[in-house]
Amino acid sequence: MNLSYAWLRSLVPTLSESPAVLADRLAMYGAPVDELVDLGGPLSDIVIARVLEVRQHPNADRLKLCRVDAGMGEPLAVVCGANNVRADAWYPFIAAGGTLPDGMKIRRTKIRGEESNGMLCSARELGLGRDHDGILELHGEFETGQSFIRQVGLDDTRIVIDVTPNRGDLLSHYGVARELSPGGESSIVLPAFPGGDALAGMPFETGGVSTQAGGVRITLEDAAGCPRYTAAIIRGVRVGPSPDWLSSRLRAVGVRPINNVVDATNWVLMELGQPLHAFDLDKLGTSVVVRRAKAGESLVTLDGATRKLTGDVLVIADAEKPVALAGLMGGQETEVTEATKDVLLECAHFDPKTVRAGRRLLSMNTDAAYRFERGVDPDGMERATRRAAALIVATAGGTAERAVTADAGLADIEPLIVRPSRVEQVLGVALDSSAIASLIEPIGFATEPAGGGELRVRVPGHRRYDVSREVDLIEEIARRQGYDWFPDDVRAFRASTVPDDPFADLEDRLRDRLVGLGFLESRGMPLVGAEHGDVPLLLPLASTESHLRRALLPGLTKRLESNFSRGARDVRLFEIGTAFAEASDGGVPVETTRLAVLFTGARDPHHWAGESSPCDIWDLRGLLEELAAVLGGHVEPGEAPDAAGLVGMEPGTILRVRPGDARTAGAGGRISERAIDAPAWAAPVWAAEVTLTAEMVGPRQIRARPLPAHPAVERDIALLVPASVTAGDIDATIRAAAGDLLESLAPFDVYEGPGLAQGQRSVAFRLRFRASDRTLTMEEVDARMTRILERLGSEHDVQQRA
Repeated sequence: MNLSYAWLRSLVPTLSESPAVLADRLAMYGAPVDELVDLGGPLSDIVIARVLEVRQHPNADRLKLCRVDAGMGEPLAVVCGANNVRADAWYPFIAAGGTLPDGMKIRRTKIRGEESNGMLCSARELGLGRDHDGILELHGEFETGQSFIRQVGLDDTRIVIDVTPNRGDLLSHYGVARELSPGGESSIVLPAFPGGDALAGMPFETGGVSTQAGGVRITLEDAAGCPRYTAAIIRGVRVGPSPDWLSSRLRAVGVRPINNVVDATNWVLMELGQPLHAFDLDKLGTSVVVRRAKAGESLVTLDGATRKLTGDVLVIADAEKPVALAGLMGGQETEVTEATKDVLLECAHFDPKTVRAGRRLLSMNTDAAYRFERGVDPDGMERATRRAAALIVATAGGTAERAVTADAGLADIEPLIVRPSRVEQVLGVALDSSAIASLIEPIGFATEPAGGGELRVRVPGHRRYDVSREVDLIEEIARRQGYDWFPDDVRAFRASTVPDDPFADLEDRLRDRLVGLGFLESRGMPLVGAEHGDVPLLLPLASTESHLRRALLPGLTKRLESNFSRGARDVRLFEIGTAFAEASDGGVPVETTRLAVLFTGARDPHHWAGESSPCDIWDLRGLLEELAAVLGGHVEPGEAPDAAGLVGMEPGTILRVRPGDARTAGAGGRISERAIDAPAWAAPVWAAEVTLTAEMVGPRQIRARPLPAHPAVERDIALLVPASVTAGDIDATIRAAAGDLLESLAPFDVYEGPGLAQGQRSVAFRLRFRASDRTLTMEEVDARMTRILERLGSEHDVQQRA
């Protein structure tokens, strides 16, 4: 939102702070200032000049020779290329030696053989607009050689504030003045226009959903989209350029002047925040209908674009067709031009949601829509209509007839109760009812005692869209008091008794474990092509995003291939996300939360002492054991379950994850070289995907046990194992035979080669025995070792190696 410092000062004469100080105050009130722009500084070399004579350049068809009085004594010869330059008119002028706002230095030069001692300037060259077709003609009485910025009122500062979506009341000078005024809203004064405010007593009449103004019937067919519509008839206007005091004020806030009627509506838009629109009454006819567009209707808007309309768009129509888009933009057919004599001035209250829907559908962005979407004060419509009508009469002449309002009834705002005890509870400081009233009454809230020290607060129209609860009022109290007023020490507080979601806690624990192992988290899109999904979308945006994914690993594989293409060899990725499957009954798709991991490359970071070996199946086993510890399960060899998403896995490398005694929750293995686009130097790729279920969610139990008080006994045993027997089978048999005295068991050597029979290998295990209540004897340990060897021989034909 662009504000003029001079405009604010005209509304609040007692406002004495500098723009920088006001910027700090606005920031404390929740509207930070993005920029302060000195409008006059870059224009210090520009003066007011009068063109005395214009004649054709003898050597160029498109150039003119001008004699210019710039207050320097003798008239200056100036070459000008604008078609609109004329004698006895006033223009901004920069003499040779001066500098334009864009930094261009003006020099005395010869153009096609004729001397030029300066330049007559356009609005674009001065940074005051986009009009570059002609030089900027000034209207009024001036003195030659006087400062341009002082003569046209540009000795001003533009304040650019950042307005949040809930504060539509700050999208006007009046709204910001309400925040900054030392005496609040009651001390704001709307200055009278030159010639006086002759329409202060203009009669206003209110009717139902259908009423009449000056022979024009106003009808509200869509009362939800437009509950209130005011029309004022002004006859006998003379449309032309606006006076410079009006044009310069609009330019100061970045609005391009058009003509005195349209500029009057833009003035009120920027001053009061109320969008208005002026129709050419003769082109409009005798009927104004606010309704939804009909199928097949279209409208050529003021920007020259043809808009195809649907029933989602609210329009202003005459007896037959749309003439404007409600809250967005007027139509070309009823545009105010220099031939306009009679004007219908529209001031309406449009529903924010309706305007937003129409704007999105038509891909339009206008100043009016920006305000209507955030909520415009319905109680300010009469003031805005009077203000705009008075400005039109002051600058364009004419006679204003009565104004009428078609009103379908707007819901009243229920009063709110604010409790000082609740204010203290939320803000941490005590404020009584009188202090609360003194803070919020200046910005428009009306208060009255409600008993027990409480206050009944009536919300003003300009805050009806963002203040609806007691806590909203408490926010206003804190904002107006000033956040820096509150103490910065830590006060007593009550910790929350609401526990974290157990499933989210499980996900966080998995993330912590994987990040600790060097993995990076990936966030993939759930939209995939048909080859990776079973649930089709009803309205897909692209063929590559036509389905919901059935698994996470295909997406991680794509990320890996992207890393490969950039030369990355060591990659560790994981993702926690949602996969989808079709419901058996054809209903809503079944969603499951999955964890997918993928890694490849070196086992350890690169080091000068030597190269690290690539990751293998034991790294996958170790990773799955880590995850199973979090999920409360175990890992075992086997085949991948159908729901694991492990497409293209090498047979014989599959490891299953089973939480407790439940069915397999997921699996991992080596991705086949045929299933991934990997370069020749790539190491094997290992991956796993696990479904996270409710059974895995439980309280985090930390189990502690005392350190052993008695010594352990260790025994090493080398076994001759047939090739058909796995180390896992040996491990299980030893544990069963050893009983509860076995504390730990681990293999530490494998040998195959000379000295062993064909089909045999030697596997060495280290066993540790310990009792918690005594020191073991050699006889006890020998008995357990004898039992172990007997069980191994009888069950697996395994013998002790000599």
